[in-house]
Amino acid sequence: MKFSLEKSLEILERTPAVLQVLLSGLSDDWVMQNEGADTWSPFDVLGHLIHGEKTDWIPRMKHIVELGCSEPFVPFDRFAQFEESKGKTLPMLLAEFTRLRQANLRILKSTKLDEEALNQKGLHPALGEVSLRELLSCWTVHDLGHIAQISRVMAKHYSTEVGPWIAYLGVLNQ
Repeated sequence: MKFSLEKSLEILERTPAVLQVLLSGLSDDWVMQNEGADTWSPFDVLGHLIHGEKTDWIPRMKHIVELGCSEPFVPFDRFAQFEESKGKTLPMLLAEFTRLRQANLRILKSTKLDEEALNQKGLHPALGEVSLRELLSCWTVHDLGHIAQISRVMAKHYSTEVGPWIAYLGVLNQ
């Protein structure tokens, strides 16, 4: 499928509601457990998504529009959520993510993004030149990937409980 802002918005607008429905009211056994060393719990993933809303997608979009490739993006700290989420509850994170996403989508929708704008380039500190179209596509796939990650992490909590059905449950074999 070719990039379409309208199609991306179909996903980006729904992600907060998907996470709200998936995670609200669950016990800590579901949301605070990870898959082992150096892996993330659903709580951690949500914190990561919040950090992205603050420092990645819209700031980088503005950077591309205003500065192009004249200077690289500020590097993204993929682990900032561990410090930023300390002392917060899951309901607090869900509310913060929803609020930030709504604000970012208002900015995105109010920005004139014609073909020329979507083809503008910025300079990623590790990847080199990237287009605004690629950034917005990445934002969409990033959401879907982390929704899948949360589901996988939660499913694996029952990996020893499903018995022989494990052979048919691909999510437990990833």
